[in-house]
Amino acid sequence: MSFFDNLKDIYRKVSEVENAVYNGKQDYLEIYERNLQLEKEIEERTRELNIANKRMLTLQHIWDMMNASRPLQSVLETIVNNIQGELGYLHCNIIKKCEDEKGIYLTVLAQSNDPSIKRVDKLIKTPIQARKLIYSGDSVYAKAAREKKIMLTPDIGGTLKSVAPDVSDDIIDEIVDGSPSKAIITVPLYARNIHYGWFNVFSSRRELTTGETEFLTIFAQQIEMAITIAGLFEEVKAQAVTDGLTGLYNRRYFEEYLKKEVTRALRQQQPFSIIGLDLDHLKQINDKYGHAYGDLAIKTVAEVLKKNARSIDTAARMGGEEFNVILPGVDSKGAMIAAERIRKALEEQPLDTIGHITASIGVATFLEHSDNIEDILELTDQAMYQSKRNGRNQVTLAKPITETSWQEIAVNTFMDILSKHNIPLDKVLTEEIKEKLQNPKNEIPKDALYSVADILTQTYNPLHHTGVMKSKVLLAVSLAKRFDLPKDDIDKLRIAMLLYDIGNLMLPVELLQKTSPLTEEERNHIKEHPLIAAREILQPISYIQDIIPIIEHHHENWDGTGYPAKISGDAIPVTSQIILIVDAYFALTEPRTYRAELTPKQAIEIIKQDAGKKWNSALVQEFISLIDHDI
Repeated sequence: MSFFDNLKDIYRKVSEVENAVYNGKQDYLEIYERNLQLEKEIEERTRELNIANKRMLTLQHIWDMMNASRPLQSVLETIVNNIQGELGYLHCNIIKKCEDEKGIYLTVLAQSNDPSIKRVDKLIKTPIQARKLIYSGDSVYAKAAREKKIMLTPDIGGTLKSVAPDVSDDIIDEIVDGSPSKAIITVPLYARNIHYGWFNVFSSRRELTTGETEFLTIFAQQIEMAITIAGLFEEVKAQAVTDGLTGLYNRRYFEEYLKKEVTRALRQQQPFSIIGLDLDHLKQINDKYGHAYGDLAIKTVAEVLKKNARSIDTAARMGGEEFNVILPGVDSKGAMIAAERIRKALEEQPLDTIGHITASIGVATFLEHSDNIEDILELTDQAMYQSKRNGRNQVTLAKPITETSWQEIAVNTFMDILSKHNIPLDKVLTEEIKEKLQNPKNEIPKDALYSVADILTQTYNPLHHTGVMKSKVLLAVSLAKRFDLPKDDIDKLRIAMLLYDIGNLMLPVELLQKTSPLTEEERNHIKEHPLIAAREILQPISYIQDIIPIIEHHHENWDGTGYPAKISGDAIPVTSQIILIVDAYFALTEPRTYRAELTPKQAIEIIKQDAGKKWNSALVQEFISLIDHDI
């Protein structure tokens, strides 16, 4: 090969090397550029994942708060502070749409705690959250609500001016110029398909990305869920303490509130009064016009009470046609004036078809008539029924109890039985019961009597629930009042309710607790308990002789098939009939060794079946109306 051929060959090889190096350099450059692009994409995806994670954590936080049943205000304040802090918004708030007699207005329900709002509040003097804001039909809020979509507006000054037109333009300009916010993002909120308000975020950007819109939509849904849950919770809470027919408070709330009022009155040594009201002739209204008009009469009483009560007074429907009103800080003189005002307003209120209704009213005052709230309730009740017995449609002021109370008679009877009679009761238990009944202050609380009756019942019926006796007595008394029984008869009924089954103490426990069917002889033996109670246990006690017939006949049936005397109809004392139906209801709703307890509705159905047979149909009707009010 010639020199020139070798030179060409070397040149060719050098060119191949140069080409290989160049091509390799290009490959490296491509790889380098590709790596840079990948690093940028990874950084972008990481940033997006961080944002998504923050959003998910925020949503999870909201969900956790809703499940914790925190108050709505607390939940909303945490929400706005979370989104403001975690997602970089400069300020957030939730505005509620409200309405009064003057029209629609806005109020800031919750807002984030940040320098931006503090600066605005300082400039406008009155804090924005304390203001009643204007609702303008051409504002971004109205537009967002109409179109039901998220909106962004860079006109921060104009938006603020639309809700607070009293703020001067100079102040508005100062607020906008000194703020890092570039736009307001407005999200309409709905609760159970009703427009509730708006969720607003103040952003440092003038654009709204698709991802941000999607997140704010989900976020708003969580806020809406929190508002809905809180609303449902408040409804359930209100239902628990509110009477469904009248909208007044129910007995449960009244009793709880009364405890607080007693504590306040004793601490401040300031009296309060109770007005007790009983609608006259409700039964006649129901019979003549139908129960719909009876309900109208009851609702009318409630409306009159609402209109004539002060904001600090508490009115409640106690059951049936009975109502109570607590008047804090009012003595008997002021209470009588208030009661007469209610009586007159009710009398003058015209009703469709019925015409007019009236009520019998009683008044008693705590710290004036007594410092024992049980006595006050009793005295109010007595005064109310005194008005009824004296002709109805009048107000009666309570009088001090001068005669021996039914509680004292009941205590003395229990003590007499425990001390002198041969009842097969454990000595330790006997002493325990006597200790409950012996009060050094000579004041016998009713609950002690109920407790003693429960204890005695549990000695032969272990399935008997503590507290049932109190429920029995209260139900029996309410039923007696439906038939306008005088106070003396009602007091006798109270004592009889505590004692009517005491004859069971003399029967073999194994017989009363037997799980298998009773023989005819065993059933007849159990049927002796009214006579045992009346003749063997109570007959020797001289001061309760007028109570013995009530107990002796509490198993007589309306149709004459009962025992022990097989008397029927009106020959049976009304109080004995009341004991029979109350006893039957509680027996059905309590468990027995041979069957499970029934529900109140199941028990009522069984009682209905024996109307006109076991008990008077009118008694069944009144009893069911009482039970229906409580279940």
